[in-house]
Amino acid sequence: MTPPIRILLADDELLIRTALSQMLDLEPDLDVVAEAPTGTLAVPLAIKHAVDVAVLDLQMPGLDGIAVAEELAEQLPDCRCVIVTSHGRPGHLKRALAAGVRGFLPKTTSAATLAAVVRSVHDGGRYVDPELAAEAIAAGDSPLTPRETDVLELAASGAPIDEIADRASLSPGTVRNYLSNAMTKLDAANRHEACAIARRLGWI
Repeated sequence: MTPPIRILLADDELLIRTALSQMLDLEPDLDVVAEAPTGTLAVPLAIKHAVDVAVLDLQMPGLDGIAVAEELAEQLPDCRCVIVTSHGRPGHLKRALAAGVRGFLPKTTSAATLAAVVRSVHDGGRYVDPELAAEAIAAGDSPLTPRETDVLELAASGAPIDEIADRASLSPGTVRNYLSNAMTKLDAANRHEACAIARRLGWI
């Protein structure tokens, strides 16, 4: 008899994590063996339990889902990663695919579809929600570097330069340079307009 697929669930919202766990555990060939409330805890738990598939929320405290996928690609290469998100912007999808994520779908997905995706990626397949894929194609490629994107995303909350620098582990001068570069590339008058443009196009 084939052993069940061992799954890690990582989501900072307890209600969603519990619901996903209960839904997946109803499937006889799926077994949720670990749950994590943060991306930071997801990596060691996945390694400890030698999971086959990690189902990851995109936005979590500590490491986000894409960063977790990048870590697991190095430390647990046989583990397949699926992103489940309520923020499925095109830029996120492209980052996820670049990080080796095998599945990307919205949290509005049915339990049956999620279970099918887990099985598919475990067997070496891929699944991207068709609507998100179409939006990503329409948005085109971001002209921003990964660091410019990170800084602009931090700036989108309205945080001052010093706070952005602290959170990004950069100097205030470097943050200003990244923001200036982003404004130029997006033809924006200021960083607030740059954030709005990048968000509308799904690049942050």
